[in-house]
Amino acid sequence: MTRVAAIDCGTNSIRLLVADADPATGELGDLDRRMTIVRLGQGVDRTGRLAPEALERTFAACREYAAVIKEHGAERLRFVATSASRDAENRDDFVRGVLDILGVEPEVITGDQEAEFSFTGATRELTGRADLRRPFLVVDIGGGSTEFVVGEEHVRAARSVDIGCVRMTERHLAHEGQVTDPPAEAQITAMRADIEAALDLAEETVPLREAHTLVGLAGSVTTVSAIAQRLPEYDSAAIHHSRVSYDTVREITGRLLNSTHAERAAIPSLHPGRVDVIAAGALVLLSVMERIGAAEVVVSEHDILDGIAWSVA
Repeated sequence: MTRVAAIDCGTNSIRLLVADADPATGELGDLDRRMTIVRLGQGVDRTGRLAPEALERTFAACREYAAVIKEHGAERLRFVATSASRDAENRDDFVRGVLDILGVEPEVITGDQEAEFSFTGATRELTGRADLRRPFLVVDIGGGSTEFVVGEEHVRAARSVDIGCVRMTERHLAHEGQVTDPPAEAQITAMRADIEAALDLAEETVPLREAHTLVGLAGSVTTVSAIAQRLPEYDSAAIHHSRVSYDTVREITGRLLNSTHAERAAIPSLHPGRVDVIAAGALVLLSVMERIGAAEVVVSEHDILDGIAWSVA
């Protein structure tokens, strides 16, 4: 048994997992799992740089996580950074800040590495399930990018494309930094066209339509599940391995795209940091389901973070 810590720093959120890993049984025993919305990717698509206030929010979360890691006595730590810090001109400022606080350099991984971790984290518990047919298609909808991975026990093909919920919101649903409430039909049409073009790109590498089971990861997908279940608050246990039908995803996506900020903020299971970006994330999920003809999505709370933890163990 090895006590490990894993940090996944994405475009919208930064997450920590401290767990005891048992390679003999293939189980991760969670000691602490938490998420903070930091919007590291704020404005990156437009400016090409990480904003000073976004860096400070991220460093504040890192200081909190450093205390948690020390409290639990984790033997090893791996910090993985994804899309926003890959794209930014001033990513060296980010690397230095993390190193000063946590004592490790953030690994700015490629989209393919990101996909590999996501697949391992999401499917390790599912491979023995008789009710789920393989191959799996794992779709990880992040803030800046979305990863597509097809595989059975191991990855067969993977691709990362730039259609994350924050990037789509900033590109199509915002004007002068303010999200349109609700967006005009032309904005939604342009976003949908962008997503479809990215799916075409993903299909050049990944046989999306060969998959029998769609597994959805990350905050956009888990939030759609929470809304579908009408949860009074976000409940990880109820969301993990829940199944949401195509018809339900379509209904929720339509409702989110036609809602105001206040209406979305009133949804009890919706994290305040996702209020402005959830509609775009839901549309990405819906578009994927339509592309492959999926009748449902299996929702997983275990994702790239768990894959990172296994890589450390």
